[in-house]
Amino acid sequence: MKTKRGYFGIGIENGKTLSNLGTLWRSANILDASFIFTTGKRYAAQASDTLKTPRHIPLNHYTDFSDMYNHLPHDCQLVGVELVEASVSLPTFKHPERAVYLLGAEDHGLSADALKRCHRIIQIPTAKAVSLNVAVAGSLVMYDRFAKENR
Repeated sequence: MKTKRGYFGIGIENGKTLSNLGTLWRSANILDASFIFTTGKRYAAQASDTLKTPRHIPLNHYTDFSDMYNHLPHDCQLVGVELVEASVSLPTFKHPERAVYLLGAEDHGLSADALKRCHRIIQIPTAKAVSLNVAVAGSLVMYDRFAKENR
């Protein structure tokens, strides 16, 4: 059996909808994330969750991107998920042992400050040049990490 090394967390910068946070949270639990987070909370608390996910994986709230960045775990890479020219395609990306994945808000993506301060930026290739739903994108990134760790 392969020994698991490292950890990862995933979060949304200035997330807009509660349903996307709930879906991301559930996927994070299923795909073995260590934690999830949000910056700049713009939504109300979630009312229902059949897996009782908050019992299994913590959700942290940061006031803004700088607050989150200042609380990154020691020796951990911040990996942005965004459709920008400098990004690496997810299928060829080698996930860091310790990573925090940052997704942009549904309505305007990652902030310029976040893009500038990410250690790496990845994108999910698609048949059409449009962005994926934030919870779907996050779930795909976590699944890719899971699949590559379990080869």
